Amino acid sequence: MSYLKNKIINDPIYGFIPIQFNIIWEIIAHPYFQRLRRISQLGLSSLVYPGAHHSRFHHAIGAMHLMNQAIQTLKSKGQKITKKEHEASLIAILLHDIGHGPFSHALEHSIVQNLSHEKISIMFMENLNRLFKGRLNLAIDIFQKKYKKKFLHQLISSQLDVDRLDYLNRDSFYSGVNEGIINSDRIISMMNVHNNELVIDYKGIYSIEKFIIARKLMYWQVYLHKTVLSAEHTLMKVLKRAKELSKQNQIIYTTPQFELFLSKKGKINHKFFETNNLLNHFSLLDDADILTCIKNWTQAKDKVLKILATTIINRKLLKIKSINKTEIKIQLNEIRSKAIKKLNISRTDVDYVVFPISIKNETYNFIEDEIKFLKKDNSLINLSKIKKGFSINTRNASIIKHYICYPEGCG
Repeated sequence: MSYLKNKIINDPIYGFIPIQFNIIWEIIAHPYFQRLRRISQLGLSSLVYPGAHHSRFHHAIGAMHLMNQAIQTLKSKGQKITKKEHEASLIAILLHDIGHGPFSHALEHSIVQNLSHEKISIMFMENLNRLFKGRLNLAIDIFQKKYKKKFLHQLISSQLDVDRLDYLNRDSFYSGVNEGIINSDRIISMMNVHNNELVIDYKGIYSIEKFIIARKLMYWQVYLHKTVLSAEHTLMKVLKRAKELSKQNQIIYTTPQFELFLSKKGKINHKFFETNNLLNHFSLLDDADILTCIKNWTQAKDKVLKILATTIINRKLLKIKSINKTEIKIQLNEIRSKAIKKLNISRTDVDYVVFPISIKNETYNFIEDEIKFLKKDNSLINLSKIKKGFSINTRNASIIKHYICYPEGCG
């Protein structure tokens, strides 16, 4: 293990990011990681926010930079973190999203079953670990919460991790939605360790409140913007339709990289991935494959596939409206009847173009993995126990919204 000199990446959020270790640079250079340049961070959000074209590559590098800052902060406060742990923590956060497929979650809900991007990330890490002769062992343990120093995992995955700190500022920057901007330097400077857990110095309480509110606003204004929801759920529907047609042995266009996943008649799950050595094949898939397919499907013989593909390519998206839960069934029946007549499609096919969406946004989890504050007397207090002057509470922490998507003129 050795430090790396004179290797930097110029980032629009943080400026020059130094690469700390040789193995980090080698991982970044690997095709598995370079693929993240071709996976969008915000999926189809660019249809609403035209500047939001940044990639998961950007985010992974940024999160690694914040992890390095956090480790330096904890070391300055007397926390013993070895060079090996430092390196492993940077590797773990660098690879935390490497398992994302094209357009992030679209494949998880349409083509691949019961196989999350987190599980695929582990597969990638294990493959890289073999390539690097076991040098990722500690990084994998930290990522999977198996290492004794719990706070290192919490920096990667918790209610206050460097993953969230980076994507809030980065997504705000590229989308132009300023409500998500947070002071990550201030928050990281307030980090500490108590009883092997990540905590925040009590004087950082209002920075954390701002962070939680910023995350809530970014979810409703960007990630769960209703037009983005319409686009991304339509993307899932178009992939599901293509998969259904492929099962029926209908010939539809696909790229060579996507063909295996689309034509597979059984379930594509964890077992199928492992027994068929699909990881390298999956590593060739990116946003370009899906967009190329959808562009070709605008000329498809299948009417439903053509309609769905055209809505995305030409940004003639399905309309979406908010609705009360009690009205969903009645409204669906009425709108589906109109869509069947307007589009001249069958009752079995109408669910592809008229469908409900229910979205839950949890601002803060008051039950598990609470953010803890370290007081001057060395005692801890959970965020949920802080009442005075704090605007986050159990009443406003979790909100569910219901929508219906439908073709124009059918609402």
